[in-house]
Amino acid sequence: MANPVRLGFVGTGGIASHHLGRLAEIEDVQLVALCDVVEDRVREATTKWGGKPYTDYRALIETEALDGLYVCVPPFAHADAEILAARKGIHLFVEKPVVLDLELGKRIRDEVEKAGIITSVGYGMRYSAAADAARAFLAGRKVGMVACDRWGGVPGGPTHWWRVMDKSGGQLHEMATHQLDMIRFLAGEISEVYKKEGRMINTDQENFTVPDVEVVTLQFAAGGVGYISTSCSLVKGGHQGRLELLLEGHLMLRYGRELQILPEGAAQIEVSPVPVPSIDEAFVQAIRTGDRSVVRSPYGDALRSAAVSLAANQSAREGRPVAVPSV
Repeated sequence: MANPVRLGFVGTGGIASHHLGRLAEIEDVQLVALCDVVEDRVREATTKWGGKPYTDYRALIETEALDGLYVCVPPFAHADAEILAARKGIHLFVEKPVVLDLELGKRIRDEVEKAGIITSVGYGMRYSAAADAARAFLAGRKVGMVACDRWGGVPGGPTHWWRVMDKSGGQLHEMATHQLDMIRFLAGEISEVYKKEGRMINTDQENFTVPDVEVVTLQFAAGGVGYISTSCSLVKGGHQGRLELLLEGHLMLRYGRELQILPEGAAQIEVSPVPVPSIDEAFVQAIRTGDRSVVRSPYGDALRSAAVSLAANQSAREGRPVAVPSV
């Protein structure tokens, strides 16, 4: 029997519960310790999943012998745990978005690179046969335009951190980062953004400082253009999600649960029936084997996705197009 991969968690809330459930299904994974600032929540989590409960992540990192650490806390609370873990040589899984401040993100990136640890960031949309098929189809093809929407509601109640711009960075940065990251994964790097935003509909929401409508134009380094729109105004239900790419050859790729090329019959796109390892399986595999190639979004790459939405937020504040910083 292989030695178990020993993991710890900082944060045991909603997204952490998702990862804990996935990890419980993977052989030879040991959940050593879990940490949360809410003692009742961490004790409930350790009762369900195992491990020693902590309310101080510093004590967890200093005390426990870990192979990997999941950091599943809001973006304003990421940095210290990641730097401490990196300096101890502990591999890191970090939830997105990685930071609210790009300079801090560069510091963390430098720390993990200096430590030589494996990093993975929670962009789970990359881990699918559809993502592989779309990327393979697009390889060598010019992308003329990308159109993307993410419309939904507001998570949590009036005291939830997500509602505060200084804590979440807003919907574009904290939620639609999945879509922005997938746009980068499929269509290449974004060189310039121009964002317009407003708080028009959620005026009845308490403790609410994030924009509820946002539209961002995108300039790609390869020459194409695009946009992404987001809204969190559908608090009574409903949603819209769309990602479409206009390609050379007069084609459109519609990306979703199923891939579609339009016009019908103009081209074939093959999606492999072989399942792709989940983001958690890939992280564990990378730790176990040392093969970093199975991780599709290491910290440095994820920082480039954060750079796009941070530049867009700057654009909205300053009322002008902003070049996406090179990181």
